[in-house]
Amino acid sequence: MGPSGQPTWVLSHRQAIGDRARATREHANLSQLRLGEIVGVDHKRIHRIAYGVSDPTLGLLPKSARAVDVPLANLVR
Repeated sequence: MGPSGQPTWVLSHRQAIGDRARATREHANLSQLRLGEIVGVDHKRIHRIAYGVSDPTLGLLPKSARAVDVPLANLVR
């Protein structure tokens, strides 16, 4: 178990998704603030997801993938 009480595999998957989300956002030349505006969440939430602090919601993932113009599967593989 990790420090948050979550299994370590959950934490590593969360971090991997965050890393891919951050890389695709940067590749699309979008700031955290701009992506947050596009998908309808606060930029702080974008930051927490990118750094593996919190999980993206199921509704946020397809919006984010569309905003950065990548297939959803690329974010969650």
